[in-house]
Amino acid sequence: MISSPSLELVRGGFERRVSSYEQGAALQRSVAWRLAHHCCSLPLLEGPCADLGSGTGLLSRAIAQQRPGLDLLRLDACPALLSQEGAAALAMAATPPASLIWDLNQGLPPELQQASLLASSFALHWLNHPVEQMEHWCQELRPDGWLALALPTAGSFPQWRQAAARAGVACTALPLPEASALVAAAEQHLDLHRAERLRFSQHAESGLSFLRRMRDLGAGASPSPPLRPGEWRRLEAHWPSQPGLGGGGKLLRWEMLLLLGRKPPP
Repeated sequence: MISSPSLELVRGGFERRVSSYEQGAALQRSVAWRLAHHCCSLPLLEGPCADLGSGTGLLSRAIAQQRPGLDLLRLDACPALLSQEGAAALAMAATPPASLIWDLNQGLPPELQQASLLASSFALHWLNHPVEQMEHWCQELRPDGWLALALPTAGSFPQWRQAAARAGVACTALPLPEASALVAAAEQHLDLHRAERLRFSQHAESGLSFLRRMRDLGAGASPSPPLRPGEWRRLEAHWPSQPGLGGGGKLLRWEMLLLLGRKPPP
């Protein structure tokens, strides 16, 4: 069973970095835009539409830009992230988006019963029991409602895991759900129109710089105890090198699942 960090630990990490989150969230922005592209022509029926775990609103803004007039209710357990998007809207003399502070570990709120679209990017993996939570989202959709989902999965970070094994230290990466388990569960409830495993790579001069980037995004929460300074040095010494890479000689690879499915009529 996947162990997840506590809500307080996750929320605290993002609250401390909220002002600088979007500056470093290049991968999150790219994935959100790609997922939004697949939402822009969906045949949506009447019913609530929401961005689950919306954070600062990268996904909901991308959907609004590609499908004007479709405004999603933003849900997140971190008030600071939701406030960041509202403050940005006010600075532009725009109406702040509708939002709701909500812990998705508790399921979905009553406002989202019979939803027409539930979209989520870079959020489900932070929840306890992500496969079961995704199934709950599927069950809350109305007939012919859509689930649009993107998240990192267990094939991520092979270089980090290899370095930790060689160094004889714990890998403190967040445990991630298996893509195959998510797809299999979704197929029990939805007609899948897309289930892609995407791979993204990031380059840096050192392995630890990747982990600092995650920390600087507020995404460094882990159920594992932190490494001691000597363990960090051993981890860096055993991080595999990739000579000739632009931007540095170390690599970190992400595996992302992009899933799009429609709930069939009864």
